[in-house]
Amino acid sequence: MSNSPTLKEVAQRAGVHVTTASRALNPATASLVNPATMRRVQAAARELRYQPNAMARGLKTSRSMSVGVLLPDLTNPLFPPIVRGIEDVLANSGYTTLIANTDNDLERQRTLFDTLRARQVDGVIIATARRDDNLFIEAHQQGVRMVLVNRRVDQSDIPSVTGDDHDGIAMAVRHLIELGHRRIGHIGGPQDTTTGRTRLRAYRQALDDAGIEPDPSLVMIAGEFTEIQGAKAIRAMFDARELPTAIVAANDMIALGCLDVFSERRLRCPEDISLVGFNDMPFVDRLTPPLSTVRVPHYQIGAEAARMLLDRLANPALPAKSITLPATLVLRESTAPPR
Repeated sequence: MSNSPTLKEVAQRAGVHVTTASRALNPATASLVNPATMRRVQAAARELRYQPNAMARGLKTSRSMSVGVLLPDLTNPLFPPIVRGIEDVLANSGYTTLIANTDNDLERQRTLFDTLRARQVDGVIIATARRDDNLFIEAHQQGVRMVLVNRRVDQSDIPSVTGDDHDGIAMAVRHLIELGHRRIGHIGGPQDTTTGRTRLRAYRQALDDAGIEPDPSLVMIAGEFTEIQGAKAIRAMFDARELPTAIVAANDMIALGCLDVFSERRLRCPEDISLVGFNDMPFVDRLTPPLSTVRVPHYQIGAEAARMLLDRLANPALPAKSITLPATLVLRESTAPPR
């Protein structure tokens, strides 16, 4: 490591003062440098393969220049676009992203959250929150800078960025009603999350608005937002009473579980039963049949959450705010009029 290029060597190659080189390579101060000079300094840094000393910068600014990101399930295709949006924004400001996967385990969540705090991250972006998550409520009250993504916490002013869960489900239900469906089922997500609760409420409200009496036997709650739990829930629905003609799933992973059970029961989709998911995960357009679903701008959710956190790091006195980004209904081949 003793042969690593120094900032002084970068400045000499670019023909500028060390202070100018430092400003040009720091995203927080780069705007103070003439664009042509900045490009020259950056080119010199690339040629020398210079890497800024994040620890030294942190000592000067009292920051670690790192942000933690808590995810509930790293294997869920929903999260890579969110993380990409977070990383793109944070990297432009000189921050490193530390990703931690909780596997939907509350004890693991607490351990990882404490570990991130012990590493003195400057803030945390959280996708694992539950409605009554005292861990995050208490940390927020203690002054930990955080932003929630995809979910919110009840009775708390923790900043958040989410998609429009209510409007997305309402559009899906209305679409099925317009096709002629009346027996519309819902495989909901865990009700200790705002996503699960809000989407169930939206389903019931959309039926009520259309003058359709909700049938309790057409609602089953999956224990998790997973394919396995989705399959388990819809099997219980099918075993209980007469089949619905359409299903609105609380997310695309649950919808995958529904398709598994359709195949088990030799039900054709959409000829025998229609299906709508939520999230428009990558590759759901390549399923058989391609899945109709609700699209949420996940990259933008991640990017907006990162910008919100940076704003709060720059000005801790900013009032907390919550942002809801619009959802759109994407129609493919998994929905059709009932037979």
